Amino acid sequence: MKKTIMAAAACLTLLLGSNVRAEVNAQGAEAFVHKVTDEGVEDIINANISQKEKDARFEKLFNSALDLDFIGQFVLGRNWKTATPEQRKEFIKVYRALNIKSWSQRFDEFKGKDFDFHGTSPSTSANQVFVNTSVKMDSGEPAKVVWRVREKNGQFKIVDIIIENVSLAINARNEYSAFIKNNPGGINALIADLQAKLKNPVKK
Repeated sequence: MKKTIMAAAACLTLLLGSNVRAEVNAQGAEAFVHKVTDEGVEDIINANISQKEKDARFEKLFNSALDLDFIGQFVLGRNWKTATPEQRKEFIKVYRALNIKSWSQRFDEFKGKDFDFHGTSPSTSANQVFVNTSVKMDSGEPAKVVWRVREKNGQFKIVDIIIENVSLAINARNEYSAFIKNNPGGINALIADLQAKLKNPVKK
């Protein structure tokens, strides 16, 4: 797990063009994630409410706790520089909506369970730190959930969630880069594809 986290951190550092490591308030970052899970995630997934209401609550949570603009810029990679202001706006809009829906459904796996905290791990990316948590499952080993937290002007925001070594940000970046590279429609085609997935999600 530690090797995977270190590899992900190194990848993000190179892709973001930052090799400067800054001191981050690790205790503050951990307290922030604790608050997010206590007052947000656990209350939402454990609540006896409809999926529609869960999505609405997750939207509020994600908009306040995650820096989806930062994440969106990262996952679009070098294509962000060539995108028009309108393309950037539309991409961030659909990317945010799609992630709210997909991660709302993903966290249902943790219904009735609590997050256990295991301290933090340093990141080589500027102003960032990993907050390590796990969730005891009904069988097998606890599920590892790692939160990448970025501190800016004393404010904390989550910029990636890694569940069982699967990174939201890195996976999306690889997927979107390949899509744009192999599709003559470029960014517009990607936006259209994400809009279609939002309207017609793949059912498990």
